[in-house]
Amino acid sequence: MTATGVTRMLEAIRLVDPKGVKFYQASSSEMFGKVRETPQTEGTAFYPRSPYGVAKVYGHFITVNYRESYGMYCVSGILFNHESPRRGREFVTRKVTDAAARIKRGLQKEMRIGNLDARRDWGYAGDYVRAMWLMLQQPQPDDYVIASGRHHTVRELIEIAFGHAGLDWQKYTVQDPALVRPAEVDLLLGDASKAKRVLGWEPQVSFEQLIRMMVDADLKRYAG
Repeated sequence: MTATGVTRMLEAIRLVDPKGVKFYQASSSEMFGKVRETPQTEGTAFYPRSPYGVAKVYGHFITVNYRESYGMYCVSGILFNHESPRRGREFVTRKVTDAAARIKRGLQKEMRIGNLDARRDWGYAGDYVRAMWLMLQQPQPDDYVIASGRHHTVRELIEIAFGHAGLDWQKYTVQDPALVRPAEVDLLLGDASKAKRVLGWEPQVSFEQLIRMMVDADLKRYAG
């Protein structure tokens, strides 16, 4: 669905109302994969390192194709990692904040994690949804990188989360080689200059504020 589902949506719009419907494509920083340059912009070449990233590249370019071929209002937001207390526990940010809360509440003894040195550009989902809305208000459709412009390691993420819960992360964190991705993406860092210039968009919630927000939400979940 990440790839062909996009085509089905675009084709349905083309057949029903190609000039009246606006389409937003959720592109991803995972398309950059083994990055060709740092930071990554709208013009950076893609080199995806996962099936998900490959599918996202297809979805991105088929959106561009329909926009250019049929004059449809199609935008792509190339969003870097965006998180919130609603993030699923299969994602590293939520895995960490949930583990910190569970350990603090005596519900878990340790956290197993993969690559501590992987770097990501993490931002707050609420800020990024605002960017999506702004993209769809522009007179002309276009593509935009949405990112904080800062990168952090998984180690920094753990330090902040466990520290906010009053825990020494090194006492509870176990590195597990089995959790390391087979084709790792070592560094993603976005340049949202275009979004700032055209959309007037800037992130309002810092990485540190975001992680503390997520830890507080998870602590509240396990308070009872």
